[in-house]
Amino acid sequence: MTGLSKRDTNLTLIGILLALFLGALDQTIVATALPKIVEDLQGLSRYAWVATAYLLASTALVPIYGKLADLYSRKAIELWAVGLFLAGSFLSGLSGEFGNLPLLGDGMNQLVIFRALQGIGGAGLFAMAFIIIADLFPPSERGKYQGLVGATFGIASVLGPWIGGLLTDYGSAIIPGIEGWRWVFYVNVPFGALALWFIITRMPPLVPRGEQGGLNYLSAFLLIAGLVPLILALQLDKNTYPWGSSITLGLFALAAVSLLLFSIRSVRAQNPILAFSLFKNKVFSTSNAALFFLGAGFLSILIFLPLFMVQVVGVSATRAGVSLIPLSLGVVAGSVLAGQLVSRIGHYRLQMLSGGVILFVGMILLSRMTPDIAYWQVTLYMVICGLGLGPSFPLYTLAIQNAVDVRKIGQATSASQFFRQIGGTVGAAVMGTVLATGIAASFQSNATQFAALSTTEVPFIAEGSFAGGNVDIAAEIQRQFDAQYKLLEQALNDGDPEAIAALQANPFLPAEFKSRLSAGGPEAAIRTEFEAQYQAIASALNGADVAALDEALAATRIPGFVKTQIKQTATQSPEVRTALLSQLSSQFEAQAEQVVTATNAQILAEVKTQLDFQAQTVSEQVIRSIKLAFSEAITRIYFYGIFFVLAAWLITLFVPELPLRKSNEMPSAAVAD
Repeated sequence: MTGLSKRDTNLTLIGILLALFLGALDQTIVATALPKIVEDLQGLSRYAWVATAYLLASTALVPIYGKLADLYSRKAIELWAVGLFLAGSFLSGLSGEFGNLPLLGDGMNQLVIFRALQGIGGAGLFAMAFIIIADLFPPSERGKYQGLVGATFGIASVLGPWIGGLLTDYGSAIIPGIEGWRWVFYVNVPFGALALWFIITRMPPLVPRGEQGGLNYLSAFLLIAGLVPLILALQLDKNTYPWGSSITLGLFALAAVSLLLFSIRSVRAQNPILAFSLFKNKVFSTSNAALFFLGAGFLSILIFLPLFMVQVVGVSATRAGVSLIPLSLGVVAGSVLAGQLVSRIGHYRLQMLSGGVILFVGMILLSRMTPDIAYWQVTLYMVICGLGLGPSFPLYTLAIQNAVDVRKIGQATSASQFFRQIGGTVGAAVMGTVLATGIAASFQSNATQFAALSTTEVPFIAEGSFAGGNVDIAAEIQRQFDAQYKLLEQALNDGDPEAIAALQANPFLPAEFKSRLSAGGPEAAIRTEFEAQYQAIASALNGADVAALDEALAATRIPGFVKTQIKQTATQSPEVRTALLSQLSSQFEAQAEQVVTATNAQILAEVKTQLDFQAQTVSEQVIRSIKLAFSEAITRIYFYGIFFVLAAWLITLFVPELPLRKSNEMPSAAVAD
């Protein structure tokens, strides 16, 4: 159809896939570098906006690109999309280099704005890839090439976190003085330039057939005015802006009014952004409905698995990111295999349904995970889910392109991308709420256990100690037990009244121990004992009572030769006995001090051993309880995700199976209803 040689067709395809690769890579490579970016630009409060700005633009503009592709040269639109993406990339890398700028503000504001520009270009990279492939290859051959699109996404997902971390950590060595994270954006420029070269030199204009006229700007404005607040309302942190908050409800209301006006305008306009007549096509309507639910299921897996890996399995953030690689590899294998099979056998619904069954099994396995699950098991589950997802996205798009009027293939293709992305956005927002409520419910269900721990094993942990979130729980528990030991040490060794008062105020300390502290502790008891012994000896000496003296000496801890010396003085003059008693008083006081020191050291050693054991025991119990809470909440998300997958599978049963056309020529009268 295009008149291209096979070589030029393949080179054009390389350019398109390379541009698509950059757009897909950007979604994961930036996430890895974002903590360092926020640190350098001092914009922690605007952390989420870096991703949200890109998402808003890339989702809202997809239908616009589809309509533009039906009106103008697809080569020109692709060049604009790549150019905008590269401009946004380069400017994002420059964010903050020149300080505050007029209108743009500080570096973080600049980054958010330039990321939105990237998103405007990125929307075209995603939408145009399928549209241009549809121009290059007929439906009967298109499956294997659209499978490469899924493989491109998968490879980008694998490489993105690794490249992002590498550039962030070591990129500053490329050109001294340029922070490593800036190369996360600059790296797009040379590869994007290569993609531009392929497109400029090898791609034909690919002028659409049939539709004439210009873009309906009012419809475009109403669509954007509806989608931006809708996506924003779904993306806002529901802890700060709950579903029932005035901000969230206001955004939903604005979205509803704008989309209603868009619908009215689309029905009346001769050249709408999205022809509503497409929804009369059963393949189009059912496939997009299935894609909506598949998008929700896909994002549920993608977003919450790393959280499960960190909080439940206990791996590092890096290994949690690596745990998504098997999912990506499964998507690559599933996409390529399904594309090849469809091109060979000419049927797509069986592949869709088979992929749905595999994904259904994977979701069931994810929903049954426990805190004791091994890393390799999660890896296996990710591969299964990837194999199930792989055939889904390209084949539904293929079915839609095969069924619609070729004059509307741009609108139809972009609609499939749009419904998948909106489904993912809705699913992520809903599942985020499920996570928050699920964790709260799980902790509440364990409240009795925590209360029991607080009474018996955790007497020194203040309620809410871990409310701050990201802390080393074992270290925090040990710190609090060590603090309690310090109080005991001050109370015993120094007689610190503040330490004693703090211990007395602790409701979990045994009453017997408190009573000993009130009486002066072990030191007071020891000194009282030595004082009583001294008084008994003094009384016997002063009264020259030998029998009483023998009894008093027998109860003391003084050496035998001292006892003999005391007995010898019992019959001597009062002056000698007085001198001896003065000497004995000093000896008893020194000995009492030694016994107090030794006793306190022994008590503290025993207490330290006991506290360390308790700290370890409590840490294990608390961490186990937290793992259980997160495990219950996240597996509940996957349980609900099963229904997303099931809904998509049931809808797929009603997707008509049309023969794959062997040509891109298709008169409008042949469009299936």
